[in-house]
Amino acid sequence: MTPPGALIEASALRKAYGPTPALDGADFSIHPGEVVAVMGPSGSGKSTLLHCLAGIIGPDSGTIRYDGRDLTVLRDGERSALRRAEFGFVFQFGQLVPELTCAENVALPLRLNGVRRTEAERQAQEWLERLEVDEVAGKRPGEVSGGQGQRVAVARALVSRPRVVFADEPTGALDSLNGERVMDLLTDAARASGTAVVLVTHEARVAAYSDREVVVRDGVAREVAAAA
Repeated sequence: MTPPGALIEASALRKAYGPTPALDGADFSIHPGEVVAVMGPSGSGKSTLLHCLAGIIGPDSGTIRYDGRDLTVLRDGERSALRRAEFGFVFQFGQLVPELTCAENVALPLRLNGVRRTEAERQAQEWLERLEVDEVAGKRPGEVSGGQGQRVAVARALVSRPRVVFADEPTGALDSLNGERVMDLLTDAARASGTAVVLVTHEARVAAYSDREVVVRDGVAREVAAAA
């Protein structure tokens, strides 16, 4: 059973790539509006855990319940629809579509969900303003700085008002100043809208923005005890 109030609950997740185990019985949970940092050294399984929680890949065994639904038994099309409608994503290098303007990139999730162009563009502009990058709305990703591009990526992740944002090393390609600004904007906006954030990072300064920390080591997730 999913714990009362938990939005995502994963239990005993195992995932191997050939003979190499990436997850070896990992457990995880997150509640609405909570920011949870998933930490661990390179190769520990933290990104694999995020991809399983988001339904991008399936575990070899174990269960993942999202809002009472078992993600592990959903069809590919059902998981894709869930990612479009209820999940947002921020990756290390933004992964913006280079042929689209920044505003069009932010509007893209809404357009994929059937929102009319004018309404999608209006909401995209609002989020660009909220993330303090409305001046780049008409520019393409290759014409903006790394910090600006990552804020555009955060706007794109939040524009459809997802219930969960999965952020995989969202500041890994940024300097410390831009990284802190991106994290301020991401966590403030997410908490204001009640969006949960699964934050994969290896940096303690980034994990400090979370409500609690989970460390993945050798494919096993363990919660970090709060300081007394």
